[in-house]
Amino acid sequence: MTITIVPRHAPSIQPDDVWLKIGDWLQRHQATIRSVQWTMVLVYCVLLIVPVFLPLPDRAVYLWTNFTRFAQFIFWGVWWPLVLLTTALVGRIWCGILCPEGAITEFAGGHGRGRAIPRWLMWPGWPTLAFACTTLYGQMTSVYQYPAPTLLILGGSTLAAALIGLLYGRNKRVWCRYLCPVSGVFGLLAKLAPLHFRVDPPLWQLSQLSGTKPKAINCAPLVPIRTMRGASDCHMCGRCSGFRGAIRLARRSPNHEIVHVAGAAAKPWETILIVFGLMGLAVGAFQWSVSPWFVYAKQWMAEWLIENGITWPLEATAPWWVLTNYPQKNDVMTLLDGALLVAYLLAAALACGATTLSLLALAARSLGPWRTQRFHHLAQSLIPLAGAGVFLGLSGLTVSQLRSDGIVLPFVDLLRLATLAMATFWSGVLCWQMTGTYSQQPARRVLALSLVGLAMTPAVAEWVLLFWIW
Repeated sequence: MTITIVPRHAPSIQPDDVWLKIGDWLQRHQATIRSVQWTMVLVYCVLLIVPVFLPLPDRAVYLWTNFTRFAQFIFWGVWWPLVLLTTALVGRIWCGILCPEGAITEFAGGHGRGRAIPRWLMWPGWPTLAFACTTLYGQMTSVYQYPAPTLLILGGSTLAAALIGLLYGRNKRVWCRYLCPVSGVFGLLAKLAPLHFRVDPPLWQLSQLSGTKPKAINCAPLVPIRTMRGASDCHMCGRCSGFRGAIRLARRSPNHEIVHVAGAAAKPWETILIVFGLMGLAVGAFQWSVSPWFVYAKQWMAEWLIENGITWPLEATAPWWVLTNYPQKNDVMTLLDGALLVAYLLAAALACGATTLSLLALAARSLGPWRTQRFHHLAQSLIPLAGAGVFLGLSGLTVSQLRSDGIVLPFVDLLRLATLAMATFWSGVLCWQMTGTYSQQPARRVLALSLVGLAMTPAVAEWVLLFWIW
């Protein structure tokens, strides 16, 4: 007797499903994807290395007439804003198909020692810590303005990725999974993507019961494919599309993962990255150079030092790879500048983070007895606002670079305001949907939403100060 097993909740897959076809196309054309990756590596190396050997541009050149300015514009004015935007729209397709570091670390892993991944390397706090350190160091060395610190930071990250690939794993992206400074940010934004590779457990089980043994696939970012429920860790490379007939590229609600998946397990380091990193430290990094508070603190400190006969912090400098030091451009940071810069960024992170965290805790408690999982889940509702803020900051570099060349983009302020308003509203919608999973009492839900709304106020206020007041 033949027994046919039919999965109860298997999705209906139509032969003309465009997303299914795209996913399968990616799976069949991995060689083409490799070619694209190595082309990106070549472009990346040229943009990163060549400007270091050219003289620093003067104010008379334009970005289309000077390669150094062009490279800086591509990196910080086009490349990174678009990477953030595409991650929120289509998942981590940058990581899986275009990222030079991903291609290099995986290639190195195929020719390295293939050691087992040590436990210390899998510590979940590394991406958040690396993001914070990179942000601080980038501001100290003026990474957005000069090619040498760009090479030092991005090139150093690439060399570290290659080294990790040579040491650990076999044809894997150990660096991307555990250590990449922007992996945590990409993982958060990918939760908003309306596309993902969906895994259907009943179809997977049916494939196993049928006795067929499909060809093994290499998931380079080390995602446990069978239990994958979201897009946070998936690199969207398409290698697993069609595997066991249970994986396919599919649409979903942009709110689905954050509301229904992200609360399954508490992730403190993601909360820290959202609240202290993206909504605090990153905002301070874009804000300090025009902040009157920073200027006031510098003047007050300088006067105090002079009154007490201490002048060396106002005169001493450091090499360019420690603090900005380009006398030919009249751009030199003293030790006082550097110390106040670090203090300002840390103060911004702590002030914004502590306020936001406290209000989130009150919101979590308002929904019922204290649960740490609920607290961290509510923090995930802030992802749209946090991500939009970083995008606005980087796109601000785009606007300022174009403006310095006489190109004025119309409606910039209106677009910024619309982006900030929509992101804030989206975070509010996510929060409201989350509260419904924890309580059915309208009063509790409204109170929690109000508290989360207040938690968003510091970050929104910082962007308002930067774009419309200062």
